[in-house]
Amino acid sequence: MQKINLVAVIGPTASGKTDLAVAIAERLNGEVISCDSMQIYRGMDIGTAKPTPEETRGVPHHLIDIVEPSDPFSAADYAILASAAVADIASRGKLPIFCGGTGLYLDAVLTGNKYSPAAKDDGLRRELLDTAERDGAEVLWSRLNSVDPVSAAAIHPNNVKRVARALEIYLLTGKTKTDWDNESRLTPSPYNVVRLMPDRPRDELYNRIDRRVDIMVERGLIDEVRDLIESGRLKRGTTAAQAIGYKEFIDYLDGLSSLDDAVALVKLATRRYAKRQLTWFNRYDDTVRLSCDENFEVIVNNALKHLTSEGFCDIIKK
Repeated sequence: MQKINLVAVIGPTASGKTDLAVAIAERLNGEVISCDSMQIYRGMDIGTAKPTPEETRGVPHHLIDIVEPSDPFSAADYAILASAAVADIASRGKLPIFCGGTGLYLDAVLTGNKYSPAAKDDGLRRELLDTAERDGAEVLWSRLNSVDPVSAAAIHPNNVKRVARALEIYLLTGKTKTDWDNESRLTPSPYNVVRLMPDRPRDELYNRIDRRVDIMVERGLIDEVRDLIESGRLKRGTTAAQAIGYKEFIDYLDGLSSLDDAVALVKLATRRYAKRQLTWFNRYDDTVRLSCDENFEVIVNNALKHLTSEGFCDIIKK
């Protein structure tokens, strides 16, 4: 079977991924697949930095605004939808271009999750979470450790949702998450992928983050959070409510912090998240790092030159 060519524009938040992905799509007849775990939620627009019509410039974008903030959604769910989007885009003779900073989601697509279609039971998940709430997170983690010590070693006991998910896979399939992961790694990928990452000095990246948070507040992020809460679409305890920029302003609206403190916390949390993203993406030895010291057109041309060398650019749109 012939492999599908795809591009992944990855990197930390506020690094300039969207502009680069759109520019590549314009030149290579591509369509963009969002790879952001929070842009999937409807109504969470400003705080997740969803690209505006002006920013997308007519380039089709997929997997944005696909679920409500109250809906459960996992990396396995994303892998199924993203794989279908890749197949659809490629079938129309276009280039699929992933764009985003959620490395877990991208890995789920590229490495595959064979258990994902079957190993999902909301009732069982709720039962496991109730166990942790009643008996303590350590009890649930110990249960995972007894059947899948490799996964347990990689998950902090307090990360109850991931612990429950790993147990759910084992209880539904009879095989551990580690077993499934190992089997998936042995399966040849159906994709030829080139990873491109805008590369900025850490200080510059952090300054861009701070500036973007200020712009989000000016654009009405607090009103967006308030409207989501008042409409009942965003509730504490959900994954969406833990999103950076929402969690902090929920606390502010509940009178638990001042506005200045909430803004400062959003900036701090975003910088820390960017650092974690860099750590994740630095695992890939084959990532093409594009220096952002150059002007934007030079950056785009450098990306196109590399894609040409990889055989991705047989026909470049002029």
